[in-house]
Amino acid sequence: MSQQHSADPAPNSALATVADRRDWWRDAVIYQVYPRSFADSNGDGMGDLEGVRARLPYLRDLGVDAVWLSPFYASPQADAGYDVADYRAVDPMFGNLLDADALIRDAHGLGLRIIVDLVPNHSSDQHEWFRRALAEGPGSPSRERYHFRAGKGENGELPPNDWESIFGGPAWTRVTEPDGAPGEWYLHLFAPEQPDFDWTHPAVGDEFRSVLRFWLDMGVDGFRIDVAHGLVKAEGLPDLGSHEQLKLLGNDVMPFFDQDGVHEIYRQWRLVLDEYSGDRIFVAEAWTPTIERTANYVRPDELHQAFNFQYLSTHWDAQELRSCIDRTLDAMRPVGAPATWVLSNHDVTRHTTRFANPAGLGTQIRLAGDRALGLRRARAATLLMLALPGSAYLYQGEELGLPDVVDLPDEVRQDPAYFRGAGQDGFRDGCRVPIPWNREGSSYGFGSGGSWLPQPAGWGELSVEAQTGVAGSTLELYRSALAVRSERADLGAGDRVEWLTAPEGVLAFRRGAFTCTTNTRSEAVSVPAYGRVLLASGEVTVTDDGTARLSADTTVWWIAG
Repeated sequence: MSQQHSADPAPNSALATVADRRDWWRDAVIYQVYPRSFADSNGDGMGDLEGVRARLPYLRDLGVDAVWLSPFYASPQADAGYDVADYRAVDPMFGNLLDADALIRDAHGLGLRIIVDLVPNHSSDQHEWFRRALAEGPGSPSRERYHFRAGKGENGELPPNDWESIFGGPAWTRVTEPDGAPGEWYLHLFAPEQPDFDWTHPAVGDEFRSVLRFWLDMGVDGFRIDVAHGLVKAEGLPDLGSHEQLKLLGNDVMPFFDQDGVHEIYRQWRLVLDEYSGDRIFVAEAWTPTIERTANYVRPDELHQAFNFQYLSTHWDAQELRSCIDRTLDAMRPVGAPATWVLSNHDVTRHTTRFANPAGLGTQIRLAGDRALGLRRARAATLLMLALPGSAYLYQGEELGLPDVVDLPDEVRQDPAYFRGAGQDGFRDGCRVPIPWNREGSSYGFGSGGSWLPQPAGWGELSVEAQTGVAGSTLELYRSALAVRSERADLGAGDRVEWLTAPEGVLAFRRGAFTCTTNTRSEAVSVPAYGRVLLASGEVTVTDDGTARLSADTTVWWIAG
C-alpha cells in the first residue's frame, strides 16, 4: 500500500483540566506564541493578548498542552519587548492586565497551561530603577543595582573592559552625568537600551522573587527564563582578551555567561515556585558550551526544563542527530530531568528554511534554498522530534510549514541586531512575520489593519483556512501527530530509546510497541515494516514480504501488531 499519512482517531474523552495531571511538563508539547505576530484583535497591525485569547480554541484543537507567551510587558520595544520597563504591567500595544487575566482563565478552561517569559538579566533603560540611577549619579545606591563602572584611560574615555555586546559593538555605554560631564559606563550584554542587572545586590533578587509571586498569583503555570545563563558575571569583570567574541559563544564558559553562581539564584526561585500548587514550572533559555552543562540548570532543586539548543543546531544528518539525541538523554538522566526538543523559535531561521539550504550556514540564513526540500525535511524532523522521550516545543506557524521570509526589504526591518551590524546577522525578522489565518483579506486574517511586518504574496495558501481538513497538509500532519502522541504512552514518556539496526542515513528506534524510522537520505530506502503505519511525513510503501520503502527525507511511525 502507498500512504501519505494516517492516524487512528483519538477516543472520545472528557476535556482535561490543568489540574488533572501531575508532572505534565515531562512530556508536554508547548507552543510558543510571539504575541505581536500571532493575531491582532483591534486592527492596529500589531498582535495582542485579546488576539491570542480568541485563537486559544485553535491551539486546544491542535493538541498542545501549554502556551508559552513571549514578552508582553510594558516596554519601549527597543528589542521587541525583551527590554522591560515594568514587570507588573502589560504594554498598551498588547492590552492590559485584565486581558492577561482573561487569557489565563480562558486557557485553563480549555485545558491549556500558560507559561510567560521572564527577563531577569537586564531591564529597559526606561525602568524606574535605571532612570533613578542616572539621575542620582555616581556612588548612589541605585547604581549598585546595575553594573556601573569608571572607564579606563586618562579621562575614563575607554570602556571598563573588552566585553562585546551580543548585538555587536562594545558591551558598555558611557553616560552623561547630571552635571553634564561624561561619566561612568554601564554594562549591557545586548542593546544599550538593555542595561544588565547586578545580581550581587540583594534588592535585585528580592524584586524578582516578588515579580514571580505577582504572576503566580495571577495564575500562570510557569516561566521561560530569558538569558538564564547570563545573570551572574565573573568577579571583577575580567577582560576576555580576544575580539570577535561572538565566535566563542557556545564553545567555552564566558566571564559573563554560564557562571556557576546562577544556580544559587534558581534554587531560591524554586523555593518560591514550590509554595504554589498546580505543578508550575521553570524553563531555562541557557546557551551553554555542552548539553552536560545545560543539565546543571535542571538539577532537582533548580529549574524543570532547559532548551536543547544543541539539538536545534544539529544538521539533517542521521549520525549527527543520533549523537545529539544520545548525549541529551545521557546528560538529563542523572539529574532526573526530561529532555527537551525544539526545531524553531523567534530568534532563529525557521527549520523549513534551514533544512532547505546546505548544512553549515548557521541558524540565521537569508537564503530561500530549495523550499520543497526544506518542507519535506521539516515534516520528517517534526515527527522524529515528537517521537523522542521528553518535552517538545513548537514555534507558531511551523505547523503550517511556514518558511522564513528571506526577502524583507531593508527599510522594513526592525531587529535591533540588524542595525548594530557587527553583531548577530540581524535577520530574525524573517521568522517573526505575522502568520496567515485565512486565504484572503487584510493580512490573511491576522487582523483588519495590515501587519507590522509585510507578509509575502501567496501567504494565504499556507494559511490555517487553506490547510484545515486537507489530507496531507502540514497542519493536518501536526494535528494527527499530536493526537497520536497524547493517546500513546510510548511517545514522550521515559528517558531512553532502543536503537535498531538501520541502513546508513536512516534512524530507527523502538519505544515499547512503537517504532520510529527516519530516512535522512535524498533517495528512497528499504527498511523492515515494523508493524502497522500510524503516521508518515511522506510516501511509504509496504509490500507483502514485510519490507517498507521510505521516500527521501521521510519519517514513519509504526505500531506493533
